[in-house]
Amino acid sequence: MTEQIEELLELEHQGWRSLCDGTGSDVYGALMTEDGAMLLASGLSMDRTQVIASLADAPPWERYEIIEPRLLPLADGAATLLYTGRAFRAEAEPFVALMATTYVRRAGEWRLALYQQTPVDSGRSPS
Repeated sequence: MTEQIEELLELEHQGWRSLCDGTGSDVYGALMTEDGAMLLASGLSMDRTQVIASLADAPPWERYEIIEPRLLPLADGAATLLYTGRAFRAEAEPFVALMATTYVRRAGEWRLALYQQTPVDSGRSPS
């Protein structure tokens, strides 16, 4: 299980780095399953096509933190990575949310099937 969490955590970092450097649409376009979805703290629910389009014009994050990641195994070839995420943009309050990314193995590769954010008060320390 240690290898699995390391693999999935690296994918999560790749995604966050792409949101910082402006390549999110390319990275998530390749990482998400064809039927993948994202449920965002803003109340938006997006399919893969909508995610790719929205990230093409998204302002980049300056930096991010993944706090206390843990793995929830679901079945052979499926697991959810849970953590508190904190992201920062200039002159804005940090965005803080509980995050859950469910990955599935497709053709031997981990792919993002579902990502969900639940907002938390940015002044609250993550637990």
